[in-house]
Amino acid sequence: QVHLVESGGGAVQAGGSLRLSCAASGGIFRIDDMGWYRQAPGKQRELVAAITRGGNTNYADPVKGRFTISRDNAKNTVYLQMNSLKPEDTAVYYCKVEALSSVFARVATWGQGTQVTVSS
Repeated sequence: QVHLVESGGGAVQAGGSLRLSCAASGGIFRIDDMGWYRQAPGKQRELVAAITRGGNTNYADPVKGRFTISRDNAKNTVYLQMNSLKPEDTAVYYCKVEALSSVFARVATWGQGTQVTVSS
């Protein structure tokens, strides 16, 4: 079973920066894709950014040029550096990890979510 711990959320003013982290632990053989999603009040959860094990990245249009996703495979950790934050970035941010477990089962696990609030 894969366990995720997120950290780094908080409240900032528009134009500020935050860095989110998500560390995976548990019965992991290999972590494949990692990603960040967000859900604002009254809206559906949406993809923010994703990164493959090899480092290929994908970003949602609203965050391109402002957010950077990265990972440290040795630490089983994914990061999201968020710069030039806007009030519309306010949401609960969730990480998602797709992994091969220690018993070679493919699992997808969500983090508990971390609140990001951007004030104008």
